[in-house]
Amino acid sequence: MYNQFNALTPASSPSSVVYGVVAGQEELSSSSTSLNLECRVCSDRASGYHYGVHACEGCKGFFRRTIRLKLEYDKCERRCKIQKKNRNKCQYCRFQKCLSVGMSHNAIRFGRMPQSEKLKLKAEMVTVDKEVENPQLADQKTLAKHIYEAYLKNFNMNKAKARSILMGKTNTAPFVIHDMETLQLAEQTLVAKMVGSVGAMKDKEVEVRIFHCCQCTSVETVTELTEFAKSVPGFSSLDLNDQVTLLKYGVYEAIFAMLASSMNKDGLLVAYGSGFITREFLKSLRRPFSDMMEPKFQFAMKFNALELDDSDLALFVAAIICCGDRPGLVNVAHIEVMQESIVQVLQLHLLANHPDDTFLFPKLLQKLADLRQLVTEHAQLVQEIKKTEDTSLHPLLQEIYRDMY
Repeated sequence: MYNQFNALTPASSPSSVVYGVVAGQEELSSSSTSLNLECRVCSDRASGYHYGVHACEGCKGFFRRTIRLKLEYDKCERRCKIQKKNRNKCQYCRFQKCLSVGMSHNAIRFGRMPQSEKLKLKAEMVTVDKEVENPQLADQKTLAKHIYEAYLKNFNMNKAKARSILMGKTNTAPFVIHDMETLQLAEQTLVAKMVGSVGAMKDKEVEVRIFHCCQCTSVETVTELTEFAKSVPGFSSLDLNDQVTLLKYGVYEAIFAMLASSMNKDGLLVAYGSGFITREFLKSLRRPFSDMMEPKFQFAMKFNALELDDSDLALFVAAIICCGDRPGLVNVAHIEVMQESIVQVLQLHLLANHPDDTFLFPKLLQKLADLRQLVTEHAQLVQEIKKTEDTSLHPLLQEIYRDMY
């Protein structure tokens, strides 16, 4: 089971704010000039707040040219790590990194930094000062950055990408699946690419085919979560049985937390964002299949209201996986130390990233309890489907569900 888990001169832009010379930023200008914030794309020194994120001049110009000239780069599957020294080598991955950290041509208007970003900037300035005095704070920031980078590297879909698609900011809109006819069209194109064994399911009932596709997506996400978990400091040094146990009980909680990013009140992105299946169509399926997704939509609407970004979600998912109260753990004390460290970093990160929502951390802890209930109900429904319907469970998922609750 574990193995399975297993050029041009940058020009000024209305979507740019340069530290120290921003209209309406008088209270920050003197401190901003000496502030050493990193570019969210390549980690070079940020020159200002450009297109919605702190970015260097190079990445600001690169993003501006790509958008204005509507450039399309040859697709790269290597997920290259973008750093200052190599940022010009892979333009495709560099642009994907720009999008994943939240760069958008419409992010800022009239050259002003939003009030929420002013508060974030102030918090970061205080953090920089404190790190000099408190090395532990610097270690916590390093841990947060490490987990965030592992999250961006290992998951095919993240919130920044999903919201960009859902808000219509991509070149190609997803294919909308809203009835049997559009589902059949999607199965011939989108699903065929995503699910290699779709041919074996062609004579099955539509509900069974959708259930099969959901399983395929879940298996892929479990694999991504396993690789992400290995990147969490201390996880790979745990007893092997404990690693398997943490993944067994944590993966579905993490899947449903991340699934919310691909949902809005009307539907859900599928097939890596190339398709969108409507909530009403899923509700129209016969029971018990119609009961499968509606609770996830209800959870997602409340979870998305917290307005977390990918850096928050990365730490939240790590906290879900490294949970010391899972049944059957061998080295509980060691895992609890890991969990405490991650939760503490999550709390500090939320305060810095969402300074105007001081109760966000306790709200998020409540979502952990909500996720456990959601997974319990989901596991019970899957067992019912397994007993009463003409379908089967993927062996990996069968192993996860066995003796879960």
